[in-house]
Amino acid sequence: MPVPLNLLADCENCFGLCCVVPAFAASSDFAITKPAGQACPNLREDSRCGIHDKLRKTGFTGCTVYDCFGAGQKVSQVTFEGEDWRKTPKTARSMFAVFPVMRDLHELLYYLTEAAALPTSAPIRDDLAGMIDRTDAMTREKPDVIRELDVHPHRGAVNALLLRASELARAAVPGKKKDRRGADLIGAKLKGANLRGALLRGAYLIGADLRGADLRQADVIGADLRDADVRGADLRDALFLIQSQLDAAKGDATTKLPESLSPPSHW
Repeated sequence: MPVPLNLLADCENCFGLCCVVPAFAASSDFAITKPAGQACPNLREDSRCGIHDKLRKTGFTGCTVYDCFGAGQKVSQVTFEGEDWRKTPKTARSMFAVFPVMRDLHELLYYLTEAAALPTSAPIRDDLAGMIDRTDAMTREKPDVIRELDVHPHRGAVNALLLRASELARAAVPGKKKDRRGADLIGAKLKGANLRGALLRGAYLIGADLRGADLRQADVIGADLRDADVRGADLRDALFLIQSQLDAAKGDATTKLPESLSPPSHW
């Protein structure tokens, strides 16, 4: 599935919002502690990261697996019409409040777009198209409206559709499919496992051994793949797999990926 450009991060047209809005604590993912709404000391005046080419080496692995799904440039260039929070400080508080809401909406749009493109989604394609239009309309509201949006009930409605799309896609896989939704599979020994068509939504696969595993048509939405070993794994046609999940995992040239995603540079 070709990913629409508006759902891909475009840092050139963003005011470094992911380096300012989220809070993070010193840990294995971040070298320092930073409160929400405060610019990371590595953020330059031109809204670029000063250590972008060495984030992993300097202890900022968490930054390398973050994805705004294009919300950064949407907030910067559309919602606030190109007003940089540095040059117009009065917009900062509102912009920082809008960004996480927009990020949630763009994430939903990403998944909905993938679901609508699945050949097996024909029975619900009109419902998916309607939900895409509804979600997109929410992203185009004024800042004061967006910041007050309660995305939770909308996410519930979207998730119901995504689950139906998942069921239709996985039903095409012959045989009994494993249901490990939300399962604790931390460090699990799954080398060579047949997980084709499995339901792995929200599963904890941190550090799992997935070498050579077959994950085609497996629903991996929200699955935590941090440090999971996917060398030689077949992830082609994995449902709702996103780039940041790959960025958090460990793979190599033998890992089979969907055409829309790329092998991380550290593999």
